[in-house]
This record gives sequence, structure tokens and C-alpha cells, in this order.
Amino acid sequence: MSNYEVRSYKDTYTLYELTDKNTDSRVLVCPERGGITIGCQLHGLELFYLDKETFENPTANIRGGNPVLFPICGQLENGIYEWNGQTYKIANHGVARTAAWDVVSTSTEGEASITIRLQSNEETLRVYPFHFELTFTYALQDGQLHTRQQYRNLSEAAAMPFYAGFHPYFAIDSDKKIGYDIEATRYIDYNDNVEKPFDGVIDLEGLVESVCLLDAKKSEISFPALQGARVRLTYDDIFKYMVLWSVKDRPFVCVEPWMAMNGELTRQKELVMLNAGEELRANVTISCER
Repeated sequence: MSNYEVRSYKDTYTLYELTDKNTDSRVLVCPERGGITIGCQLHGLELFYLDKETFENPTANIRGGNPVLFPICGQLENGIYEWNGQTYKIANHGVARTAAWDVVSTSTEGEASITIRLQSNEETLRVYPFHFELTFTYALQDGQLHTRQQYRNLSEAAAMPFYAGFHPYFAIDSDKKIGYDIEATRYIDYNDNVEKPFDGVIDLEGLVESVCLLDAKKSEISFPALQGARVRLTYDDIFKYMVLWSVKDRPFVCVEPWMAMNGELTRQKELVMLNAGEELRANVTISCER
């Protein structure tokens, strides 16, 4: 009998539960609410913060879990950008986190996994004029959560600009002055738009806007979580930036791998340009050390 299981059940929305009995690990995925992972229990410890009220409200931005960011990370000034002489207005973090994703398949062969898909439609094309297909596999294996991503440009001719990312909310103890183990030396503080030296510690308490770590030499970050545990994120090199953010009096920190910085669709200097018919694959892994 496999130690891996996948089951679905209804709790406001249809949820898919991935379990790994050997490591006391469980992942919860909600395809219809932006393809989001709302729970990530590894080795018996729940890592994610979730404001369930925002999750259950279909018109609210979910505060918690791990929202998917596509085709942009962050926001644009006034939510507006121009492409090929036309102006478009797009919401913060793009269209994927508010869309309903389709379930492609599930598996318990060597892992507990679910594969989901989002394709462009009339609603997305109004704000992002490109035909795309995203196929993500959330895979729980040996007490680690892998998010395997495939980004496809379905356009017949045009190259597709984007910069994707993730927005995981990690539950922490009360102190938000945290040491982050990452090989970066500088960061941009979006509270005053000043570049500052990074000495390994950021105090997010009282900061309204995020900070963005720069020039990391290795695609990996770790930091303390609940109960003395340590969370580790490893990710492909295409995620060049790590963004940190929190909200006053809420017990979480967001540790977010992004492919480009805030406002990139306006600057257009570090855009990922995916040619027609091509695909990009990437992976992000979350693990926990106790």
C-alpha cells in the first residue's frame, strides 16, 4: 500500500489533499480559487498562515497560503501598462491568482501530486493580450513540496512577456525581526525606494510596503518559523529576486520568489520573453527542518 494519498472533499470549495504518511505531511490545494495551495504541513508542522475568511469570500484577495503570481509580480503604477501602442489595466499580481484552474490529473506513484491548468480566456485577454497555458504540478514527496511549473505561449506569432512568482505566507512567532540565510548583500526598501545594505536581518514590523533582496548568488533562502523549525526555499535561477513582506499585527512573513522586480512590465528591461509556441519550465521547493 502506498504511503502517498490524494483525496478531494468540499469545504466551501473543492479541496485536494495530498498526504505523505511517512513524514506526517499534508498539502491542501484549491484549484478554483486561483490554483492556490492553502495548507503546507511538513513533518507535522503547518507552515502556512491562512485567513480563512478571505479564502471563503470569492471576491476577496486571499490573505494566506501561496498565491500564484502571473503574468506579473507586484503592481504597476495606476495598474496600467502599454504594449504595442495599446494601454491595458491589470490587477496587482496579475490574473492567475483570481482565476479558476482545471484539474488535469492526480497521482500517488512515488509522490502525492495534483496537476492543474489555466488557459487564457476572454477575461484574461482583456487585460493581458496573450494566449497562454499554465500547467502546475504540486507534488508532495519525502516531506517536501515541489511546485513544478510549465508556462506556454499559445500565440501563433507574438512573443509573450511575463514575470511570474509566488507569494507564500509563512506562519511565524510574534517577532518579525528575522535572520534570512541568503547570499544577498543589498535590498530595495519599497517604503522609501532606497537601496540599502543587507546584513542578513530584516525587521518587517511596521513596514507597510515590501523589501526586495538583490544580487543573491544562490537560489536558496532559509529562515526561522514556528516552534523552532526552519523553512527552506530552493528555486530555479530564473527567480532572480526575493521579496519580503508582512502586515502589522499579523503572525506571518511572506517570502516570495519573483522573476523580476515590481513594475517590470512598465520598465521592460528584465521581462521573460517566451516565443510563440515555446514553453518555460521551472520549479520551487519548500522544505522544513525541525
